[in-house]
Parts: sequence; structure tokens; C-alpha cells
Amino acid sequence: METIQDISRFKGIAHQTVITIGTFDGVHLGHRKILERLINDAKNSGLKSTVLTFFPHPRMVLQKDADIQLLNTLDEKRQILEEMGLDYLIIYPFTKKFSRLSATEFVRDILVNSLNAKKIIIGYDHRFGRNRNANIQDLIAFGNTLDFEVEEIPAQEIDEVSVSSTKIRKALLEGDITTANNYLSYPYRLTGTIMKGKGLGKQFGFPTANLHIEEDYKLIPKNGVYVVTGEINGMEYHGMMNIGFNPTVSGTKKSIEINFFDFNGNLYDQKIQVGILHRIRDEHKFDTIDELRAQLIKDKDQSLELISKTDA
Repeated sequence: METIQDISRFKGIAHQTVITIGTFDGVHLGHRKILERLINDAKNSGLKSTVLTFFPHPRMVLQKDADIQLLNTLDEKRQILEEMGLDYLIIYPFTKKFSRLSATEFVRDILVNSLNAKKIIIGYDHRFGRNRNANIQDLIAFGNTLDFEVEEIPAQEIDEVSVSSTKIRKALLEGDITTANNYLSYPYRLTGTIMKGKGLGKQFGFPTANLHIEEDYKLIPKNGVYVVTGEINGMEYHGMMNIGFNPTVSGTKKSIEINFFDFNGNLYDQKIQVGILHRIRDEHKFDTIDELRAQLIKDKDQSLELISKTDA
């Protein structure tokens, strides 16, 4: 898959495309129905499957929504779409100027002249152009004039996408990782850089890697202890992760700390990704370090038991 953030680079590409448009946050089961249709259609018709998405998220620009929480960082979304077999991911910079483009300018200049659209697969309720004043009937009319086909995704499938996104966000904020993962069809991912912490975990036998996530819009699940999996130097490792404030050691800043089982190397400054498999418990404040250590031993035993059942 090729990722293109400068649309002018695409103009020299001779391939005609079948395109869908959207944020596709989470790239969950509902999205996958649409994307699989796109990819299969492209293969059957000799076109290139293309997703046109926007960043920053339109709500960040138009509504100044600083509190928006997304299921994927841009890099995570790119990774998942590549795994699905997409040909092109076009990330168009969303600005106020772009939002003022007329429907004609958007379709003619971007979809047709820049992205070589021969077919567009889009939801029945899709709206576009300045003030979102054009709809799918307008798009079909443009297609008749500009020589591209429009395939409409019916209401039922679009509603499934909307419901899934809402349920995933709600489940993660409630700590229901099982429901979230079922809707996603993959373990929810956190991607970041390992930063040096206080080293307190190492003192009582559970050294932790402190995961710093740069993107402040990334949705972080409910505080608590989770079972995770991650790839380090090409090898898969399991571990347990705490999201929270470490109240037993008087922590004041929220952190994400991972104890990888059977790994003893140095991870500082490495970028890693973990998939969250299970949630074990809420974060608690213990009266003593010994009580915390005893609980961590129980957490590890429970984690290993859950991992063995997952791998079975």
C-alpha cells in the first residue's frame, strides 16, 4: 500500500481508481464490510482501491473540538488498512479553506482530476462540498457528467458502522475490552515511545516500560490493569499493563506502564505497539509496597492463565 499526503504526487499516477471516502476511525467490523467491497471491486475491475481520508479530523478544525478522542492514530490506521490489502491511502489535509470548496470543485478537481476516480463507493447519507450541501444524488449526477460510477452503501450498513464506533468508544471508556475487541475484530492498539520512568517497578521485581503516546487525541481505555501483547525486535512478548496514577507510590500523573514477561532488554526510546487482550481489574491504592507486590504476583498468574487460554 502506498500512503500519499501530498495529493499532487498522485496526479502523475496513471492508475484509475475505485474510491471510498471517510474517517474510518477504528477500521472496525462495520468499516471492513465497506473496505472489503472496495478492495474486491478494484481487483475485479482492474482498478486501484483507494481510501480518501482527512487529517486533522474535521471536528478538530471546524468545531475546535480539543476533546475529541479517536480509536486510531494516523499511523495505526495506515497499518490496519495496509494489512487489509488496500492499494492507496490518501490523507488529505483538512483545513477551513478546504471545507469551503464547492461540491463541483471537490468532485472535479480532487476525485476525478487528481485521484482518477472511475468508481466511488459511498454511503447513502454522504454529504460533501461547502456547508455539506451536496448529497449522493448530486454525486450520481456528477458521475454522469464526469464519467464515473457511484455505488450506494445502503442505510443498514451505514447504521452498523455508526453503532459500532459509538459502542467501541463507550466500551473502552468503561474498561470493557472484550466488547471493543469484538467490534474491532482485532485487539485495541496503543502505540508510543518508551520513556524513562522512576524505576520503582524494578525495585520490587516488576520492571515496567513507560509508554508515551504523542497523539493527545488517542482514546486511552479506562484506568486499570490489562493483559497485552507486543512485538519487540521481531519477537512476540506478553505482559501486563497498568493505566492510571500509581496511587500506592503517590503518583500524580497518569501513565501507561507495561511489564513484559520474559524480557530483560533496554527499551528506552524505542517505538512499540501493544494490543490489549483482557482487562484484569481496576487500579487500587494499597497500604504497603508488599501488598502491591503480592497483588502484582496474582495479576501475573491471572495474565498467564488468560494468555494460555487465548493461545489454546
